[in-house]
Amino acid sequence: MTSSEIRQQFLDFFKSKEHRIVPSSPVVPFDDPTLLFTNAGMNQFKDVFLGTGTREYRRAADTQKCIRVSGKHNDLEEVGHDTYHHTFFEMLGNWSFGDYYKAEAIEWAWELLTEVWKLPKERLYATVYRTDDEALEFWKTKTDINPKHILRFDEKDNFWEMGETGPCGPCSEIHINLSDDYDNPKYVNAGVPECIEIWNLVFIQYNRDEEGKLHELPAKHVDTGMGFERVCAVLQKKSSNYDTDVFTPLIDAVAKMSGVKYDKEENKIPMRVIADHIRTLTFAIADGAVPGNDGRGYVLRRILRRAARYGRKLNLNKPFLFELVKVLVVTMSSVFPEIKEKQSYVERVIKAEEESFNATLDRGIELFEDLIKGLKESNANVIPGEDAFMLYDTYGFPVDLTNVMAKEQGFTVDEAGFNDLMEEQRKRAREASKEKFASVNISVGDLNSFELIEPVNSEFSGYDELKSDSKIIGHKKDNSTDLIILDKTPFYVEAGGQIDDLGKLIAGNTSLNVIDVTKIENKTVHVIENENENRIIPGMEVLALVDEKRRWDIMRNHSATHFLDAALRKILGTHVHQAGSYVGPDRLRFDFTHFAKLSDSELRDIEALVNEQLRLNIPLQHHRNVPFDVAKKMGALMFFGDKYGDFVNVVQFGDFSMEFCGGTHVKNSSQIGLFKIISESSIASGVRRIEAVTGEGVEHFILSQINNLKQSEERIALLLDEKKKLEKDISEFKLKEKLGQIDSVVSKSTEVNGIKIYKAKVNADNMDELKYFGDELRNKIKHGIGVLFTEVEGKVGIVCVVSDDLIKEKKLSAGKIVGELAKLVGGGGGGRPHLATAGGKDISQIPSALGEVEQVVGKFI
Repeated sequence: MTSSEIRQQFLDFFKSKEHRIVPSSPVVPFDDPTLLFTNAGMNQFKDVFLGTGTREYRRAADTQKCIRVSGKHNDLEEVGHDTYHHTFFEMLGNWSFGDYYKAEAIEWAWELLTEVWKLPKERLYATVYRTDDEALEFWKTKTDINPKHILRFDEKDNFWEMGETGPCGPCSEIHINLSDDYDNPKYVNAGVPECIEIWNLVFIQYNRDEEGKLHELPAKHVDTGMGFERVCAVLQKKSSNYDTDVFTPLIDAVAKMSGVKYDKEENKIPMRVIADHIRTLTFAIADGAVPGNDGRGYVLRRILRRAARYGRKLNLNKPFLFELVKVLVVTMSSVFPEIKEKQSYVERVIKAEEESFNATLDRGIELFEDLIKGLKESNANVIPGEDAFMLYDTYGFPVDLTNVMAKEQGFTVDEAGFNDLMEEQRKRAREASKEKFASVNISVGDLNSFELIEPVNSEFSGYDELKSDSKIIGHKKDNSTDLIILDKTPFYVEAGGQIDDLGKLIAGNTSLNVIDVTKIENKTVHVIENENENRIIPGMEVLALVDEKRRWDIMRNHSATHFLDAALRKILGTHVHQAGSYVGPDRLRFDFTHFAKLSDSELRDIEALVNEQLRLNIPLQHHRNVPFDVAKKMGALMFFGDKYGDFVNVVQFGDFSMEFCGGTHVKNSSQIGLFKIISESSIASGVRRIEAVTGEGVEHFILSQINNLKQSEERIALLLDEKKKLEKDISEFKLKEKLGQIDSVVSKSTEVNGIKIYKAKVNADNMDELKYFGDELRNKIKHGIGVLFTEVEGKVGIVCVVSDDLIKEKKLSAGKIVGELAKLVGGGGGGRPHLATAGGKDISQIPSALGEVEQVVGKFI
């Protein structure tokens, strides 16, 4: 039988027993902040077991995607090294919600295993809780199991609890002994691969109170879980889960990529690790998680880096994990279509992470090897916690990856020391992120410290009004503030990213400034600035006034975040999930999961789409106190990490946006005005941040941009003036420097018939400068003839000067002399008797022309 047939036979069997076949919930439990990942089939029915929720059916069955990598369900170290532990697995399960109980659960389990799947009865064992005589009797009467194969165990193996308090009950596990010694009960629960648990039947019949006492539940439930990969190995007669068709396509692909055969144990372990880890990564990322530095993101990063490092053992040194996603899509997308829908996105996320890690992996391995070498020289066999922390903090080595590498070298890691340093780092982070009103909230204390006249909860009226006639039902004086509890209040208490309202309480002729609000046991506490001696008496009637302008600015920004979220998902993809937000009167900040920096065109498209929708004047549909399940069926988007009760509020703007939200909002989209993105940045790996403004915030932004532009223009004008001044100064400096050449010319001279000749080649930038040099030379020689040559832009420049006495006595002319000299360089020119210029084409003739100056002058004497 193929794995697909096995899965379908399980579902068909329980469908025949009148069970509703329900879809798997996401492996990322967005509606349960107590879990990093869905780790059991019962997670989606947790509210039923707690008595806080119901379903329209009383029997259900499914195959649930599960990840177990943390807490008590942490199988990471065993993965790949044994044959049956996984970080990602499917759990086949069937449930009864106050319907059938132990007898049917046991009978049907035996029927499926032995009659449908034909497992050998002689190899099967059933365990029961040590006091559960009822289950033991049903195993004897409802099945034909060998009575010697029914074993009792204590709480460790056969009692299930959701937590320290709450629903719990005994369980009955089914094990199969695959060894030759299959009639020996000693292997059961011994942790050996020859005898494994394949199905756990949990009977939820008690509620444990805070004192630890058990009380019978009025409605008893059945919760079962079967390891799909394990039962596939049994039915396909494989000694390892990794040898089933669940894993072989992935292992074959790794073998083909690496050119390494799946034969020796040293090759099998890394291939099994990679095959397991790519499943975890693909399903988690497809369901909305992203590798990062915290929480579930850090778990995924650890897994990815662990797999990448094992790839090095197979000579897979370049990114390769992302290429395995397509193999998984082929084998599993018929059951879980989401991995095909998100295939391209998942591949890009994994590839980007691989590239990032590969850039530091080699350096980290080199440092690790140097560290091991030094420890060996000192005869140590434990890696100090500070060194493990350095590898993590500086090079991104998760401590479990350091553990793997250490184990290969015969070393252990001081994890206690590592954990101490991690806690110090977390403490520093917590200190750095204290909220601005933390000191006020800490001093609020508990209700016993208040003078209370009524025990009622505060009614929030702020969805419909910004002022309420209220009564003070509680009061407490705290240094410079008064703390007031009202029976009814329009003041919103910070939640979901939206900050607190501010405003006033009017008591008679006294106006009290509300500088903060907080909650304590469903009662809203108003923090009053106590500048004057306020006379506050419980029972007083007050008018509670929210700062209207500030609230409207906040509502515009909050509603805009919903439009932004929808636009991001439409333009970037449905992998986008909110990862945090801030909504204040001045701006909004929206953090979201995405793998790359947004391009300018993407930002333009997002902004344009939001503004296009705002102009449509879409009315707000505010669905309040909607049952949680109804809200989910409406298609409302849940925000990552938020905790929801039985009843929720849903904010809807037409067909564009519908999300769970408890905040306050505008009545229609046009009230938001214009939406403008002012920045986009990265705040963590896989998490981006957009900051934006709306309404009056856009006006302020435009004015600030205009002011910046004006200041820039003024600054540019000043810089241009400064530039001109500097250029003039530099030009004069250079000119003075060049004039030094004239002194050199004057210091050397020749004579023709008693007349001194001054000549040279000089550096000049243009003919005007050369002419200026000629004037300077004429001023300094007093008596004689001067000739200067230069090269300007590939051509010859010549200037000739004649002193006044020679013009008068000898009738000499600079114009005639320069004209003759110009002919020597392929040009011509002339000018006045005292100074004349000329040009030529042949710069190569300058030296010879200089040599003939005396001969040319001699012709005119």
